[in-house]
Amino acid sequence: MKDNFSEAFFRDNRKRLRALFQGTAPIVLTANGLLQKSTDSTYRFKQDGNFWYVTGIDSPDVVLVIDKEKEYLILPEESQAKQDFYGALDPKKIQERSGIETVLDSKRGWKQLSNRLQRVKHVATIAPPANYMDIFGYYTNPARAVLVQRMRDLNPDLELLDLRQQFALMRTVKTPEEIAAIKQAISITSKTLKDIRQNISQYAHEFEIEAALAYGFRYKGGNGHAFDPIVAAGKNACIIHYEQNNSPIPKKSLLLLDVGAEYKQYAADISRTYATTEPTKRQQQIHAAVVEVQDYAFGLLKPGVLLADYEQQVTHFMGEKLRSLGLIKNVEDSEIRKYFPHATSHFLGYDVHDVGDYSRPLEPGVVLTVEPGIYIAEEGIGVRIEDDVLVTATGIEILTDSLSRDL
Repeated sequence: MKDNFSEAFFRDNRKRLRALFQGTAPIVLTANGLLQKSTDSTYRFKQDGNFWYVTGIDSPDVVLVIDKEKEYLILPEESQAKQDFYGALDPKKIQERSGIETVLDSKRGWKQLSNRLQRVKHVATIAPPANYMDIFGYYTNPARAVLVQRMRDLNPDLELLDLRQQFALMRTVKTPEEIAAIKQAISITSKTLKDIRQNISQYAHEFEIEAALAYGFRYKGGNGHAFDPIVAAGKNACIIHYEQNNSPIPKKSLLLLDVGAEYKQYAADISRTYATTEPTKRQQQIHAAVVEVQDYAFGLLKPGVLLADYEQQVTHFMGEKLRSLGLIKNVEDSEIRKYFPHATSHFLGYDVHDVGDYSRPLEPGVVLTVEPGIYIAEEGIGVRIEDDVLVTATGIEILTDSLSRDL
């Protein structure tokens, strides 16, 4: 299978990063690290998107150094046990993939970097996140924090220059290679959802559909799930990120699927809500309202639009629909968010919630999701419809348009 991404893609991205940075300080970036799952096993590895974007390397703990026109990679130390269990890194393959000729072992690489860091005042890197994200309730990957600490051990006076804005600028607008990979991920996802929709009455449990998704994504050429799938029947659909996928599917219920295949590291993100039997009048009302909100959102998107303004307009339109459904009395944010608690759109790409600059006006080449939803816990009804769109010179192309939104 032909790879979408040649070493030229990563080399060009490093060149763009240097141009956007404009400084003379060395740039030092790290791959993600492996995270323990239990005892001596780890969670499936997912590379830091920014690091992958400029190297193409899908291995943990590698460090990239860009120092003016010089660039090199530092490989991590590897115990024999690690090599036995996970395989040894191949410097030649890393050279070929990244287009970086100089690949150093840990001892040589850190000696070279140490000599440089002790002679500079600044280093450009990506600022590490907080150790714990209170709003979501999870711990973050420690790789960036470990890198910063190691560099400051070498030079305690080192000042960090944060590259997050440069990466946001680079990754907001997708290249033709990226768009092709996203389209393929969408095609795989759409075909799998069509298969499931045709056989919807055969499934008695959520996990059966989860298994069918995994099979379809791999069988049709994907790498598997781009994110943990949401297969939520009945009242479970009112939990926005429901992932247990282990309940029976009640008769006369709605089934919400929020899923996406991964292809060549890039993600699709599609939501559909299906009736398992003849839908009730109320279910049809809620579904129709979500479709109307999504159509309204589609009509707003075009180059020059600020996402903050767009979100405000969509939220107000959703409020009108919620009032017409008898769910709220006043079109106010505090009331709307009881039934529509999330944003309408996010960037899509290497990460399903991809890096991007939300403060910049939209421009051609941006890929977004459009995913309004209504969740009524007291009625056990949750409806979300999510499509992926590409911003064009005149508006948008709905990349998921081949997949019906019908209930």
